[in-house]
Amino acid sequence: MIAKISSGKDTAGLIRYLFDTTKAKDHTDPHLVASWDGFAPDPGRTDDFTATKRLLVADLDLRVKQARRLGRAPERHVWHCSLRAATTDRHLSDEEWADIARRVVAATGIAPQDDPDGCRWVAVRHAPDHIHIAATKVRGDLRTARHWNDYLTADRELATIEKEYGLFQVVRGDRTAAKRPTRAEQEKARRQGQDKPARERLRAIVRTAVAAASNMEEFVRLLSHLDGVLVEVVHFPSGDVRGYKVASEDTTTAGKEPVWFSGSELAPDLSFPKIRARLEAVGPQPTSQPGRRRPNPWHQATAAAERIPQHLIGSDDRASQAHLAAFGEALDALPLLAAAAIRAQLREAASAFERATRSRIRAEHHHAHALRGAVRAMLREPAPRDGTALAMFLDAAILVVIAAARWHQLRHHDQQVAAAHRTLFHLQAAYDQAAAVPLAVLAQRRPPQQAVDRHVRYVRQAVPDQAQQITEDPDFDALITVLAEAEAAGHDPEQLLRQAADQRALDDARSPARTLAWRMRRLSARPVPSARARAAQVRSAARPDGAPQRPSAPAHAAATVSPPSPPQARRR
Repeated sequence: MIAKISSGKDTAGLIRYLFDTTKAKDHTDPHLVASWDGFAPDPGRTDDFTATKRLLVADLDLRVKQARRLGRAPERHVWHCSLRAATTDRHLSDEEWADIARRVVAATGIAPQDDPDGCRWVAVRHAPDHIHIAATKVRGDLRTARHWNDYLTADRELATIEKEYGLFQVVRGDRTAAKRPTRAEQEKARRQGQDKPARERLRAIVRTAVAAASNMEEFVRLLSHLDGVLVEVVHFPSGDVRGYKVASEDTTTAGKEPVWFSGSELAPDLSFPKIRARLEAVGPQPTSQPGRRRPNPWHQATAAAERIPQHLIGSDDRASQAHLAAFGEALDALPLLAAAAIRAQLREAASAFERATRSRIRAEHHHAHALRGAVRAMLREPAPRDGTALAMFLDAAILVVIAAARWHQLRHHDQQVAAAHRTLFHLQAAYDQAAAVPLAVLAQRRPPQQAVDRHVRYVRQAVPDQAQQITEDPDFDALITVLAEAEAAGHDPEQLLRQAADQRALDDARSPARTLAWRMRRLSARPVPSARARAAQVRSAARPDGAPQRPSAPAHAAATVSPPSPPQARRR
């Protein structure tokens, strides 16, 4: 059940509309179902409609006129609330609607329960699925009603009513959602042949620019160079930057100013201060060091994404919120790096997850600087041609979205949970397309049966609980190929397999063989550990848990075979 609340100046005009059946063709049998005292005149149940309507308006306005003589009446003295049931709900009786109306006016402060000085109000029903409450805001003691945050209090009461009456339970938000386009904006987009209103198109453009920029100067520069986008930086009188605003060129008409949107009008997290806080938390981008290969930013981004589910089960909600925001930026950047065939699905996934990146929990963005730095580095390098890196990242991203849905669900973030579920649908579709060719190529390089039998034994020893599921997986041939190639490169395949399995549980993976194949592909790209490092690792694995590390195992040797983790990103 949804409430829509507004204020006005004309009591007679509102009552005339509610009882009209001539102009409003969908109004049938308008009548009162409840009123402030249960005895208000009902124009819908009388022979003299005009006179009764005039009496009803006079009764509602009585206290307003008294307060006006004392100079106390509010200018907008009319309170109007419509309550609409879902299309799947049963038709409620007049008595049920009357009870709902009384509870709503009590909850909002219009007519508190057992308050003889509550405002005068009536509930009008002129359709099966909704009612209108018309009230005047002056109380019996001639004070103005205290109805601040009436939409929120009404919404909370309606959530309780839905459960008690067995009605459809609306997914409710926490007031952190982006503002929806107005009807006028939607109509204008249709007239211009646009698939989305300017507000939504600009929101996606700005979010992509944030994902690509490393600082505010670069953010403004990126927006300025985009075709069809107007950008203007707003300054304080002192010269300091106050904010920014953007407009779409197609909203500019002859002789008129373009329709500008500030960042906060596009979304709560796109205001100038919020963007600046996020960009200040961008981590250093991978750089090459003498004698060492430059880290692969795709591998670093995938490793950072794989750690997010572990962060989400921790106790630091602000850090978790920061990781979700950074992951949303990664999704915003992916369409710039993907093949044309899957860009549409990736854009839909990024658009859907946008709602899951925000909640009432304030993010501490410095926790997620590793992923942000890796994403910026990805954008500054040529995209891999074979699609393997993208498929690898999307495989990890699916598990992140599943974990995000659970995290939001535990905190009763209903809209964010629904957004995560929508994201999952588009990400899985994009992943299936991106992974098809790389997996097929790997499967074609399947080693001889003797090698397959040996690697099957490695699988049974490394992941005994899921060995059968993995060996029966349609993508098991791809995993076998990755194991064989890792062994040929000098890695210990069994140890590498254990390491890949230990990075995160495989319970959420649709295809454990795929997930292990991508993890091992990334791990096997690292330098082959030396004999001394392998010996240290064997001794470490043989020690009981919690035993101190022996001095003979150098720290750098253990780091060589540990899961890739930038030094700034600590496990939480």
